[in-house]
Amino acid sequence: MSYFICNTCGVQHDQSTQEPNECKICNEARQYVSVNGQSWTTLEQLIQSKRYKNEFTHEEEGLHSIKTVPSFGIGQNTYLIQHEKFNVLWDCITYIDKETITKINELGGIQAIALSHPHYYSSQVEWAEAFKAPIYIHEDDKEWVTRPSKQIVFWKGDQLKLHEGIVLHRLGGHFKGATILEWQNKKEGVLFVGDIVRVVADRQWVTFMYSYPNFIPLPANTVARMANRMNTIQFNKLYDAFHRVISDDAQNRVQLSAKRYIAALEGNLFNT
Repeated sequence: MSYFICNTCGVQHDQSTQEPNECKICNEARQYVSVNGQSWTTLEQLIQSKRYKNEFTHEEEGLHSIKTVPSFGIGQNTYLIQHEKFNVLWDCITYIDKETITKINELGGIQAIALSHPHYYSSQVEWAEAFKAPIYIHEDDKEWVTRPSKQIVFWKGDQLKLHEGIVLHRLGGHFKGATILEWQNKKEGVLFVGDIVRVVADRQWVTFMYSYPNFIPLPANTVARMANRMNTIQFNKLYDAFHRVISDDAQNRVQLSAKRYIAALEGNLFNT
């Protein structure tokens, strides 16, 4: 019996004696099945290969990013937020080993794990069991959980306070239960958005998509609703899932980006 992991998206599936027939995360319009076909691995195989390791980067006081090198699956970062002795792991990566567990324990462990959307569920249960931490997933995305666990807490509504200064907001868009995390770190508001909102190349704009790999946009009314919701959150800095950061004036940049996006969809951005 093994917990098989999809090589394309990096999401771990429930225990079985043989490889699943398909990955329901990838076999859907927001993701994709590799051109080489569906293939599987396990966490044990990844560790035994001695190919991978997790690199920790100190981003700022109370914040580390963690990334697997070489890249595996979708290649996102996870973030360890250290807030008043309450450490939150934001989003997840597939690879976890003894060295990673030791390093995180040195940083105070993990008291909660919060997820933006199903593409980053990865091996979340492995992380939760290693640190005896609950996993917070919005109930609207319950159907996408591929490995059930008693560690998972399905929360409801549009907002959940994990701790004073740490708040989850359901934003929708990319997925119905798509979630962002607000960190009020005493200096400035910081927003963690996964790729529910994606920072673009110049770090001055963001974008919003139903599917990034398949280039499927979101409708204008959805983007307007997301922007209005984000306008109620006070933040100056924004981190996305791929280590792209808007370091200043992030709230204003999100609003300008939403207006530009909507103008493009409505045909008002181009001189053609």
